[in-house]
Amino acid sequence: MINLQKQFLAILPARPLLVGEVLSISDGVAVVQLPGGGALHTRGAATVGQRVFIRDGAIEGPAPVLDYVAAEI
Repeated sequence: MINLQKQFLAILPARPLLVGEVLSISDGVAVVQLPGGGALHTRGAATVGQRVFIRDGAIEGPAPVLDYVAAEI
C-alpha cells in the first residue's frame, strides 16, 4: 500500500540549519541576526550575544564563534 504522507514529505525541501547571533529576548522569543543581515524571531533558550543554531524557527543549541571568510574563485 502506498503511503501518501511519506511521498509528500519526500518532495518537500530539507529544513536548513541556520546560524546567527541573538540580539534580544522577550517572553521566550529571541530575535536572531543572520550573517547576511536578515533577522528571525525564534523560540528557545539563549542569551543575548550568543551564537546559536536555528532550524524551523527554534533554537537548537549554541554555535561556535568562528570568523567568517569569503573567498572568490
